[in-house]
Amino acid sequence: MAHLVIDIGNSRSKIAVFQGDQLIRSEKVQVLDTTILGEYLKNSEITHSIISSVNDGIIALEDFLKERTAYIRFSTLLQTGIDNKYKSPATLGLDRLAGIIGARVVFPNKNCLVIDAGTCITYDAINNEGVYEGGSISPGLKMRLKAMHNFTRRLPEVELIEYDDWQGYDTKSAMLSGVLNGAIEELKGFIEIYNSKYSELHVLLCGGDSIFFDYRLKNSIFAHALKTEPDLVLIGLNEVIQQND
Repeated sequence: MAHLVIDIGNSRSKIAVFQGDQLIRSEKVQVLDTTILGEYLKNSEITHSIISSVNDGIIALEDFLKERTAYIRFSTLLQTGIDNKYKSPATLGLDRLAGIIGARVVFPNKNCLVIDAGTCITYDAINNEGVYEGGSISPGLKMRLKAMHNFTRRLPEVELIEYDDWQGYDTKSAMLSGVLNGAIEELKGFIEIYNSKYSELHVLLCGGDSIFFDYRLKNSIFAHALKTEPDLVLIGLNEVIQQND
């Protein structure tokens, strides 16, 4: 018995196959359609499926999966194993929720901080008893660069690339230095705050821009507690299938 797990984001979709808790296969696609789903389901042992989506235009995909699997649309109303204290649980981002569920799988009964570095950078902690109270949302790296271009008359539009110096030597490198170094210090600050509130804190880093933070943070004092887990959201969605089976 295998599970098909799908996370549909703003710009691309992630697809994964799990056998129990083990990730067997995963990939990213720009456009997800029933042809791709059919390839996954052909000659496979997939019995269950789940979709987490930022938009509602997934009816055709859902109908396709409903005919062939035990299908679930991920929402905050499902059984998750999380004691969700968020004051407006219906507005909690599904990626944020799936990430903290995944953290409980990776580090069961541990204090965890999930940092998801994507379009936005989100910070969400769950304690060793499975209680989630809330978190923080900050602009992502590309958003910061774009905002400087959009909200000023002279700053150029700069593509996000690796930049390791602590300062810039022209306008482009100064913007990259400010965004990357500023975000790193922001992450360190959040980790320090949560580290002071939770004993033996485990920090999980995921999201499309996690590569920009991974080695920089591993050179910090928090390296011993840091784990980069790019498939954390998928792991959380797979756990939801198992809890709602």
